[in-house]
Amino acid sequence: MLITPLEILYFIILIVAVGFMFKDLVRRPRTELDTVYHTGFSWHDLKFAMLVAAPGIVLHELGHKFVALAFGLSAFFEIWPFGLGLGIILKLVNSPFILFAPGYVSISGVTTPLSSFLISFAGPLMNLLFFGIGWYLLEYGRLSRSQALFWYVTKQINLFLFIFNMLPIPPLDGFKVFASLFQILF
Repeated sequence: MLITPLEILYFIILIVAVGFMFKDLVRRPRTELDTVYHTGFSWHDLKFAMLVAAPGIVLHELGHKFVALAFGLSAFFEIWPFGLGLGIILKLVNSPFILFAPGYVSISGVTTPLSSFLISFAGPLMNLLFFGIGWYLLEYGRLSRSQALFWYVTKQINLFLFIFNMLPIPPLDGFKVFASLFQILF
């Protein structure tokens, strides 16, 4: 089975939590009526934030999982309660920054330096692809205001995710990418 029911549940939890964390930073375009009648929690902002922020994170993790499966390894997406909880707590206390690590793909089996490199780089590569798609559509697409906002925010979030995940600091993907690359070269 490519994705288990438990992984689907974990992805749903991740999508809602990420939407909640980003809902005040990433808001859908407002109309005049929205500004007059807007009070409290906005389900539309939650939905917009989920649509903008979650795909990059979900596809990042699925990139790791599917490349690991392609190498014949066992791979399972798991929620990291501390990392997800930290993001939610920072949101609830109105922290000026968002820091979270919502989950990871647990991989078991024997890897080579090349397979480790490809598995580790697959996640950030998905973010780089989302960034590229957003850049291309914003540069050359005929987009409405809402579509342009959607792709602009998607592009920015995925650029941040790519750069952040490529930092060569354990346990980030960048550390595994560069360590594997070093083993391949030397």
